[in-house]
Amino acid sequence: MCMAESINAQIVERPRPEEWNQLIDGARFMDRFLPMPDGKRQKGIWGTADVAERFVDNGIENPDTSFWGGNILKDKDGLYHLYVCGWPENSPKGHMFWPKSTVFHAVSKNLHGPYSIRQTIGKGHNPEAYMLDDGRIVIYVIDGYYIADSYDGPWEYKHFDFDTRDRRIIEGLSNLTFARRSDGSRLMVCRGGGVWISRDGIAPYRQITEERVYPKVDGRFEDPVVWRDSLQYHLIVNDWLGRIAYYERSLDGVHWVVEQGEAYVPGVSVHKDGYVENWFKYERLKVFQDEEGRVVQTNFAVIDTIKWNDLPNDNHSSKNICIPMNKGMLMEVLNEEPIDGNTRTIEVLIKGEKGFKPAKELDLASLRFGSYNEVNFGRGCKAIDMKKKGKDVIITFDGQGSGIDADEFAPKLIGKNKKGEMVFGYAKLPYINYRPAILSSMKPVYNANGKCVEIVIENFGLSDSKESNLTLTAADGTVLTADVPSLKPYAKTTVKLNADKEFKLDGCKVTVTTSGKVVHTQKW
Repeated sequence: MCMAESINAQIVERPRPEEWNQLIDGARFMDRFLPMPDGKRQKGIWGTADVAERFVDNGIENPDTSFWGGNILKDKDGLYHLYVCGWPENSPKGHMFWPKSTVFHAVSKNLHGPYSIRQTIGKGHNPEAYMLDDGRIVIYVIDGYYIADSYDGPWEYKHFDFDTRDRRIIEGLSNLTFARRSDGSRLMVCRGGGVWISRDGIAPYRQITEERVYPKVDGRFEDPVVWRDSLQYHLIVNDWLGRIAYYERSLDGVHWVVEQGEAYVPGVSVHKDGYVENWFKYERLKVFQDEEGRVVQTNFAVIDTIKWNDLPNDNHSSKNICIPMNKGMLMEVLNEEPIDGNTRTIEVLIKGEKGFKPAKELDLASLRFGSYNEVNFGRGCKAIDMKKKGKDVIITFDGQGSGIDADEFAPKLIGKNKKGEMVFGYAKLPYINYRPAILSSMKPVYNANGKCVEIVIENFGLSDSKESNLTLTAADGTVLTADVPSLKPYAKTTVKLNADKEFKLDGCKVTVTTSGKVVHTQKW
C-alpha cells in the first residue's frame, strides 16, 4: 500500500453541521487552546517536515523511545509527575508494538516539561493516574491498575472489579477515564461511552447506564476523557477516523448536552510566532486542572504519520505534548428566582483572581450571556451595566433573548477583554442542586409467589432523591406503576408492582419520573 492510500484509509472527512459556520470565537472548546510556551527547536531530528521545528523540550520526547498516552499529577512540593506509556523506537513492529508498551514515571519542575524518566513502573498501555482521598496513587492501564502509597511506588498491580448490574458492556472495558466526585467517589466512562460509579475509586465500579453518552452522530469513537470542575462535568471524545473530537457537559455525569463545534482537530499545537506543529494524529487527550477543577493544560499523544507507517529505525515516531489552555472565569448568577423568558434582568458575579481584574480588563459591550445555544452564535443577553464589588464585578444583563429554560444548569458567557482576547465562563445558578440524585434500576424480576414484578432501584447520586413514580411498560403495551420512596445516597429499595399473572419482561421498559420530569429510562 502506498503512502497516500495508507493515509486515506485513516481519514474520513466528516461533514460539519451547516450551523457550525455561524459559531463565534469562544463557542468551540478548541478556541480555548493557547500558544505553547517557548522552547528549544532542534534540526536534524525525526519527523516529517510538518513538525520539523517543534519544541523538543515540550512534554516528553526521546529519539530512542516512542511515547504515547499519559497524564500529570502535582505533588505538595510543586514537582510534576507524568505517568506515560512508551516502547523502544526500534521495536520490530514499530508503532504496532504498542500492546507491549511500558508505563514510565517522568518528572519535571515545569508543567509543560521537559519531562525526564525517573522510573519504569511496568507493562501497560494508555495510563490515567489519579489520587485517592487517602493519598494513594492509582495508575489505570488497559486490563488493570497499579497502586502505591506515594508517587514513586513501590507499585502493586491489581485488577478492578466491575458490576454490570444486568447491563451489557458497550465495546468492552478499555481506555477508561475517571472524574472525582465531591464525596471522594469516582465516576468512570469506558471507551464505549457507558457510565460507572465507584464509592472510593477502587471498590467495584458499577454500571448505571446502558446506552452510550456520546453524540448521536456517525463516528468511530475512542479516547474519552472526563473531568469535573467546581460546577459541572465535562467530557471529550475523539472520532479517530474523522479526526474530530466532540465536547459535552453534564450536571450529574449521566445526562449530557453536546456543545456545537469541534473540541479539537489536528493543528491545535501552535507556537507564539504562529508556527503550527501539524501532527498527523492527536489522541489520548488528558487534562491538568487547577484548584477549581478548570483545565489549565492539555496533554496529547501525537504522531507525525499514519501509525502503520511508523517503522523501526525510521524517521517517524511519537511523543506526548503539552498545550496551555484558557481556563475561563469563575461566575455565578445572583438572581434567586429561576430565569425564564420573562426575566427582565440577570445579574452575574464575575470573580477576580490572581492575574485577572475583571473591572479593568473586560470589554463590557462585547459580553453575551445565556444558553450555549444562543451565546455560541453571538446571540444571548447584552450587558447593560457593571459595578465593582471588591476585586469582583457584578454585571447586569438585559434578560431578553437569554434562551435559559428549566433544563439549564450552567449558562455561558462569551466576550472579549480590552486586548481583544476571548473570555468565557459558565455560571452557577443559585436554584440548581449541583449534587443531584441519580436513580438507576436493575432488571425487573417476576415473583410468582408474590404475584408481582420486583425492581431494585438505587440512588447513585450525592443527594437524597425525592419521592418518584415508576412505570413498567411491557412489549405488548401492558403498563404497571408504583411509587418509589425517597432514597439517601447509595441506598436502594425494591419496588413491587402487582401482577396477577406472569408478566412478560423481555423487551420491557422502566421509566422513573420525579416531579413530572423523567430522570431514568432503561430498556430490558
